[in-house]
Amino acid sequence: MSNDRAYIHEFITITKHNRAKYMHHMTANWSPIGQEQRNQLCYGVWGVVGSTGHWPQVVNLWEHESLAGLAASFETEFAGPTLQDPALAKWWAAAADLRAGGYDRIVLPHPATAPIADLCAADAGAPVYAHEVIDVAPGAAPGFLDLCVSAASGATDRFGWRLIGAFRTAMHADDEVILLWAIPSWDAWADAEQALTAGKAALLGEPEAAVVGRHRILLVDAPLSPLRTGRQPIREDRTDWID
Repeated sequence: MSNDRAYIHEFITITKHNRAKYMHHMTANWSPIGQEQRNQLCYGVWGVVGSTGHWPQVVNLWEHESLAGLAASFETEFAGPTLQDPALAKWWAAAADLRAGGYDRIVLPHPATAPIADLCAADAGAPVYAHEVIDVAPGAAPGFLDLCVSAASGATDRFGWRLIGAFRTAMHADDEVILLWAIPSWDAWADAEQALTAGKAALLGEPEAAVVGRHRILLVDAPLSPLRTGRQPIREDRTDWID
C-alpha cells in the first residue's frame, strides 16, 4: 500500500452498556463488508479508558489506499436519496441502537507510519496505547510530524513507548496531529506519566516547544482489533449476525 493512504478516525459515543456489542458489530459485522465492497481495512478499534477521557467511548480507525479510494467509498455511501447505502440498512439499524453519535476526522499518515498489514506482521500490538490529539500552529503539522518521528526513539529509550502511528488532520489548517503510542505494560505507562507530570522528562524532547495544546488518553484493543489478533476481521468472526 502506497504512502497516499488516507484514514477515517472516529470518536464514537456508546449508549448504556453497549460498548462490547458495538466493538464486535464494527469488527466482525462491518469490517468484512468494508474490506470486500470498499477496500477499507480496519486499522484499529479501541475502547477508551474512561478515567482518561470521555466515556463510554470507542475509537475507530479505518485505512484506505488513498483519498481517491476514500472518495469512491463516499460515492457508494451517498449515491442514493436516503444518503445511506441501502445494502447496509440492516447494519445501520443495528448500529444505531448501540451508539449516540460521534466525531470523525480524515487523517493522513506521516510517510514513516506503517500500514496495518505491516504492523500486524511486526506484532506491533500492546496491552495499552496512548492516543494524543496535539494542536500546533496553523501550517505546522507536517514539519511537527517530522520532528515527532525523529524524536520518537528517545521516548522508546526512556519509557519503552513506541510511536506506531503519526497522522495530520485533513480539511483543517494543518494545525492538528494525532499520535498513537504502543506501551509495553501498564507499569510503563505509570512510570512515564509520573515523570511527565513531575516535569522530570518530556515525551518528545525538543518538538514539545511547538505544542500549543494536547489531550492524551489511553486505549485498549477490542477483542477483534487487528493489532490484537494480527489479522483483519473476517465473516467467520460473527456470532450474532445473519446477512
